[in-house]
Amino acid sequence: MSAKLLIYLDGKLVPESEAKISVFDHGLLYGDGVFEGIRIYNGRVFRLTEHLHRLYDCARAICLTVPISFEEMEKATLDTVAANNLRDGYIRLVITRGVGSLGLNPYQCPKASVFIIASSITLYPEERYEKGLNLITCGTRRPNSAALSPQVKSLNYLNNIMAKIECLQAGCDEGIMLNDQGFVSECTGDNVFIVKNGKVTTPPISSGALDGITRRAVMEILAEMGKPCIEAVMTRFDVYTADECFLTGTAAEVIPAVQYDRRPIGDGAPGKLTLEVTKRFKALANSTGTPVTYA
Repeated sequence: MSAKLLIYLDGKLVPESEAKISVFDHGLLYGDGVFEGIRIYNGRVFRLTEHLHRLYDCARAICLTVPISFEEMEKATLDTVAANNLRDGYIRLVITRGVGSLGLNPYQCPKASVFIIASSITLYPEERYEKGLNLITCGTRRPNSAALSPQVKSLNYLNNIMAKIECLQAGCDEGIMLNDQGFVSECTGDNVFIVKNGKVTTPPISSGALDGITRRAVMEILAEMGKPCIEAVMTRFDVYTADECFLTGTAAEVIPAVQYDRRPIGDGAPGKLTLEVTKRFKALANSTGTPVTYA
């Protein structure tokens, strides 16, 4: 990566120190905007097309007009990675509602703003990928889907942040969030999978889970292994009594969970199937994706 980080901001690559938005931007004032987190592996952007389709779908869902075309967004993303000479890392692509007046009315924001960061990220310590995560049940619930669709990756992540605070205060890395009916939804930033008697299950998106890009990739891997994943409503009991548990997410990738509410999952160590899925995901991520053209 270059010594000085370059940020894409509304059509230009600028130094980090010059990448500024207005205090009147509704993304800052109200969390009004959408984003994507995307991974770079081995000089390739993993599932870029899928991420951009989700970004544009989210923007459409909240009546946010993206100021550049899909093709321009793709080029801007790849150019930002290349400008920072980043071959492995993380992209944060953000669309804000833009500058407007004080007040909720989004139609007083004449033009949305786009910025792209290509840098690095470490979500969990490396030892957790080897030994596994400890989870708790978060008291903070996922919002009802009728109130706020879990498929919209909006800039307002306070719900997840409050749950994350619970995890950290409990001395855990991550926690399981329930929906308003008390069923397992997802973790604060990851999707959750369990293995029981050789069968793999994950909550359906109707339970309030994000339809994650890494989630989809892992489900494809499982199908190739002859272990098709079942999407089914899941309770805490199902996690307590699982043989294995693992989480998936763009930043987290695939990571085992070995304890839940102080109960060991399985034998309290990363499971065999989890380790195999992790291995196959790494191989997939490092061999596929949209190539970046470097100078």
